[in-house]
Amino acid sequence: MPRTAFLHPTTPPAESDFLNLVEGRGALVFDDSGRDYVDALASLWYCNIGHGRDEMADAIAAQARRLAGFHTFERYTNPPAEAICERIAELAPFPGARVFLTCSGSEAVETAVKLARITHSLAGDPDRTIVVSREPSYHGVTFAGTTLTGLPAFHEHIGPLVPDLVRVPKDDVEALGALFEQQGDRIAAVIAEPVVGAPGVYPPEPGYLEAVRALCDEHGALLILDEVICAFGRLGTWWGGQHYGVVADLCTFAKGVTSGYQPLGGVVVSRRVLDVLESAPGFSLKHGHTYSGHPTACAAALTNLDIIEREGLLDRSLHVAKRLGDGLDTLVDGERILEIRAAGAMFGVGLGVHVDAVDVREAMIERGVIARPIGGVTVAFCPPLIITDEQIDRCVDALGGAVEAVA
Repeated sequence: MPRTAFLHPTTPPAESDFLNLVEGRGALVFDDSGRDYVDALASLWYCNIGHGRDEMADAIAAQARRLAGFHTFERYTNPPAEAICERIAELAPFPGARVFLTCSGSEAVETAVKLARITHSLAGDPDRTIVVSREPSYHGVTFAGTTLTGLPAFHEHIGPLVPDLVRVPKDDVEALGALFEQQGDRIAAVIAEPVVGAPGVYPPEPGYLEAVRALCDEHGALLILDEVICAFGRLGTWWGGQHYGVVADLCTFAKGVTSGYQPLGGVVVSRRVLDVLESAPGFSLKHGHTYSGHPTACAAALTNLDIIEREGLLDRSLHVAKRLGDGLDTLVDGERILEIRAAGAMFGVGLGVHVDAVDVREAMIERGVIARPIGGVTVAFCPPLIITDEQIDRCVDALGGAVEAVA
């Protein structure tokens, strides 16, 4: 298609070759010529309940007719915002939670970083400003999220990054421990994805997240789990931390909370943080977004969670994980496909040195499956949890055929 006025994200600005998608039903999406494709990444790690659900459209339309939008600053609230925060607090991995709402995962990370620093400052420790993340990692594209993201390409051409946000190698407990020994009295928080997602799907080494939790406790820092991809069933649990038996102080979320039908994200806040915020004399949380608590987005989230619970999608994710994992394992040959990295219904297929992930993506599109190339060496899968067995097998066949064609 010719170049248009739309400047696409994470795309070369001169690019003009796009696949024009016009419809979605279940785990399938359709282009403007009517051809269908299996959506093997749930769009962008989020469409857990699948596309084209009338129940979602009806809920969104009903709320838009009643009260489409109104801000929640100062004295104002609305029933869907109150209801979704109550619902998420009930599902939270710790008791007594409250929920701050945003529009995206990037905003959620920004909020969590601010809350961590604010908490220490209100508690009389304003020098605790360092937030530690890992390499590789992905935490969004706001300035704090970009700085925390352990992917060098996201740091190019934008000048100085945010101070006191530092990174250590993933799964390296010794490096994190050494940083705590050097700067422990200044570290506000450590932020970690339960599973490193966008850089290529890297589950944590056994015991790593528990060790991070222990270091935070030992040195008085907060633990932020970035649950933007993992939350709401992707690993077979409501929260990725539950899958690994680790409890955070702050949990970011987005993506799966509405399955992408409306933009919504947020931070689940534990009592360790709330007890400080709620007891500070004269303190007002001077942070928020125009659409925090947007009623239409919150109505979509409520219906989405209803569907996840009613259709048993947490359990279904385990079935998807088993069938897709077993299929992908059959393709490992030690040369063209080197390994399968997996956590729940998330997969990273590690490719051999002579197989380019972008070329594989293109060959898979020709075979009617959309997956995601990462860094030239990985193809990622994270399908809707309602995907059928036949569609799962179609993903495996498409990958096998694409690698064969490319190699």
